[in-house]
Amino acid sequence: MAGQSRSRYQYIDNFLNKPGPTTDPDFVPGAPTISILEASKILVIGAGGLGCEILKNLAMSGFRDVHVIDMDTIDISNLNRQFLFRQSDVGKSKAEVAAAFVMSRCKDVKITPFNGKIQDKDEDFYMQFKIIICGLDSIEARRWINATLVSMVDMENPESLKPLVDGGTEGFKGQARVILPTLTSCIECQLDMHAPRAAVPLCTLATIPRQPEHCIEWAKIIAWEEHRKDTVLDTDDPEHISWLYDKALNRAKEFNIPGVTYQSTQGVVKNIIPAIASTNAIIAAACCNEAFKIATSCNPYLTNYMMYTGDDSIYTYTFEHEQKPDCPVCGNLAKTITVNPRHTLQEFIESLGERPEAQLKKPTLRTESTSLYFQSPPSLEEQTRPNLSKRLSELISDGEEIGVSDPAFTIDFKFKLVFQT
Repeated sequence: MAGQSRSRYQYIDNFLNKPGPTTDPDFVPGAPTISILEASKILVIGAGGLGCEILKNLAMSGFRDVHVIDMDTIDISNLNRQFLFRQSDVGKSKAEVAAAFVMSRCKDVKITPFNGKIQDKDEDFYMQFKIIICGLDSIEARRWINATLVSMVDMENPESLKPLVDGGTEGFKGQARVILPTLTSCIECQLDMHAPRAAVPLCTLATIPRQPEHCIEWAKIIAWEEHRKDTVLDTDDPEHISWLYDKALNRAKEFNIPGVTYQSTQGVVKNIIPAIASTNAIIAAACCNEAFKIATSCNPYLTNYMMYTGDDSIYTYTFEHEQKPDCPVCGNLAKTITVNPRHTLQEFIESLGERPEAQLKKPTLRTESTSLYFQSPPSLEEQTRPNLSKRLSELISDGEEIGVSDPAFTIDFKFKLVFQT
């Protein structure tokens, strides 16, 4: 890009046309770096509150080849903060509408939209990008793309390492992080920083729900198991969410509890925290700045975690989160978990969904010599079901390693179970 069309990026070129005191030794100022920036193919995952800001920032920062993937459609509740959408867009693909809007304002930028799930794309799809930026509202989706990018790394092929820039917000709080798969702390290493929502006692859900959230949790945990046990719940599938909404609404009517809506069902099932537009803007700006620095080497990029909080004055803090040797994704050791040997296998399985370092909802468990419990197929589930009522001390020995898989993830997890004394 040259001449008049390049003039709109004059302020960006101030960083690219001359070296600074902290630029990378390999930085080459001027046209070569500008060409690298323009040729960098970027993937944005998510076209919601963060994604809209990220797409706008990338287009205004000189990136010319951007792709965006999102499986959601636009809901009227999105319009207060997802500024690329209008009321006439309700019901349309977020990725397609966001791409078209940005390209209408930035004629020299090409944004390619994909309307679908990230899990539907193979490694060849992700291999084509230089940098991947996540603007997701789901821990499960983050864990999936993180594991995929780690598994893609070939030590003999430097191009196989795809930097992951991840942003997330929660009300007035947010974080941005830079992950170099296999080289730095990954999302799984940091999982215990994102504790799962406190569980509601099953007796409350089953007998005396008092809040709309209780009705939704009942539909997710109890009704789904009763009616659709053989189907893995996909929180990104509109049909699954609609089914849960119908069940929760009927449950709420039975107990005269108002407040169950499709949007609230999505929020509870996917653990979505209401977003604030200004927080999204701050975190998206941080993510795009990091992508710009990685692409151009004009300044050192984040090492490797920045947290922001604005709920009590304003505070930011940057630190290096260390890689964990027992990380199930990028490490090579089994993660140690302390357990009560008197607990049943059923109780241990339930605890895996609540433990911050695990957060596994439908785990299948096995030792090196035997199968402890299979969630599916039905024949194996029935065969291993008697183990659920047995104590851990009857099934495994102190310090024994078990393998755990979950349909939501592409990897197997290794845990070393140490008995409490």
